[in-house]
Parts: sequence; structure tokens; C-alpha cells
Amino acid sequence: MSIALPIAPRLGILLATAAIAMTGCTTLFQPISSSKAQIGYRSQVIDDLLALPPPAEKIIVAVYKFRDQTGQYKQSATSTLNYSTAVTQGATSMLIKALEDAGQGKWFTVVERESLPNLLNERKIIRQTRMQYMSREDLSKLPPLPPMIYAPVILDGGIIAYETNLLTGGLGAKYLGIGGDTQFQRDTVTIFLRAVAVQDGRVLKSVQTSKTIFSVKLDASVFKFVGFKELLEAEAGFSSNEPPQMAVLEAIERGVYSMIMEGAIDGLWSFQNPTLGQRLIRHYLEEKHAKAVPVYGSNGELEGFRMAPPDTTSEIPAATGVDAATHHND
Repeated sequence: MSIALPIAPRLGILLATAAIAMTGCTTLFQPISSSKAQIGYRSQVIDDLLALPPPAEKIIVAVYKFRDQTGQYKQSATSTLNYSTAVTQGATSMLIKALEDAGQGKWFTVVERESLPNLLNERKIIRQTRMQYMSREDLSKLPPLPPMIYAPVILDGGIIAYETNLLTGGLGAKYLGIGGDTQFQRDTVTIFLRAVAVQDGRVLKSVQTSKTIFSVKLDASVFKFVGFKELLEAEAGFSSNEPPQMAVLEAIERGVYSMIMEGAIDGLWSFQNPTLGQRLIRHYLEEKHAKAVPVYGSNGELEGFRMAPPDTTSEIPAATGVDAATHHND
């Protein structure tokens, strides 16, 4: 004997079953699976930074804060206010990592300045603990805390621009109910990096680098009758967005590379192997679409290259350069 359920309960059971089935489909058919955590992101310029030959002398630098100076927030699809910033707020850590990677750690000694109050507090705790819990005899046997390393050069700057929708476009077509379209968007992030001499406050060098961020969206659809009262309708889509923080990291790494090359061109620091350094400088200048003019010393030997305007073919006298670490430690 069968019992017929009322229409409302039967409709509720049917909707619940359909919802469970749809949930199961979305769980089983994921177009992209998640991956495990990775050790580090390798940008397109990190190999150039790691492959730099060692300097004549390692440079001590301090990084206080590499700030987000754009003042921009993420765009929201709705009219609601979005408090998330458009770019990362951890650019200081990215800059420190890029400095450590330069020449596989042979170029810079980075001293901690972003968390300087925490560092000073820890040193204060050590001194107070020694005085409070150790006798004078034991305290006299301990060496004092070593002095903190001071830096002759400060690296400063920040993310100065994040321009969105610099270039947008799309293309689409449909024929007999079958079609597809694509949309793209280009954004740009720009950073400035400058080296400042601590003793006199001079700006030794300033560089600017930019990185383009591309976003692409692809869609395909079918809307067609395949038989009498039989309609086929299907849609598929895919979008690819480059993370802005990865673009910031690549721009910072390129900025550190440019700072090293520009400083070597101006004689602020030098390579341990002058011949290899001159080869890198020439390649760097050619990449900047500038003319690399050779510079010869008084003995007639090639000392390096200097940038010259496109209409200049004469040689430029060599500038007297002093190693930054030596010049600012006297």
C-alpha cells in the first residue's frame, strides 16, 4: 500500500535532492586543484640577481621602511567600500630578501631597522636580567653586549604607483548559437628605490622600475536546439590574474639589480672582477636602449662604460669613484 505525499512536501524533497546533487558536482569537478605550500616564488629576474659577480667590498645597508605610497584600495565589483589595499604592505620584507639574494648574499649586509624598537628592548632586557640576577663577580666575567652595526648607506623609497585599467579590451563572436569571447586588462605597478649616504645625507642614486600585470578572461557558450523541444545550453569560462604582490616582488628585485649596476656605472662601488663587471654594465646599458661609451684611463686601459646621448660619439672622461663602504666609514 503506497501513501501519496502532499505536493508541498514532495516539492521540498525534490529541491533538497537537487541541491545535494549540485553540491556534489561542484565538489567533484574542480577545474584546478590546490597545491601544497612552496618554499619560494621565483620571479623572472631573480636569476640575474643571483648571478651577479661579487663586489670589491661588501656594502652595509639599512632598510627602515619601504612604504606603499599609492594610497589605493582594491576595486570592488559592488559599490561597497573596500578597505583592502591594492598592493602588499610587506614590501620592506621583499626588499630585504632581494638585497640578501644579490650575488647570493655577497653584495649587501642588511641591518635590522624596521623592528628597531623590538631589537633595542631585547638588548635592554638582557642588560637588566644580568644586573638583577647575577652577582657582581659573575657579571664582571661576562663580556658586554657587542655594539650594533651602523650602516653607511640607507635604502629608501616605496611603491609609488599602481595604475589599473591602463589597457582593456575584448573580442567575441557567435554563429548559429555557438560563440565565445575574451577580455583582457593591463595594470602597472611602479617602485622607486634610492640610496642615501648617512654621513652627509646625499642621495647617491635613485632608480625606478615598473612591472606590468595582465588579467585575461575567456568564455565559451552554446545555445542551440539539437532536436524538437530539445535545447542544448552550455557555458564555460576561465580567468587568469597575476597576483599584484608577485609583480611588486619582481619590480623590487629589478630595482635592486638596477641600483647595483647604476652605482657601478657612477663609481659608487665596483665589481671584484672588473672585466666581468664591464661586460654586465654594457649589457645593462644596451638593455636600457642607451649607448655604451667606453671610458679609458690615463694608461690607455679600458676602465668601464658611461651612458651617452644618442648623438654623442666622443669618449666621456672617467669619473673618480670611491667605494661606498670605504667612503662613509672614515
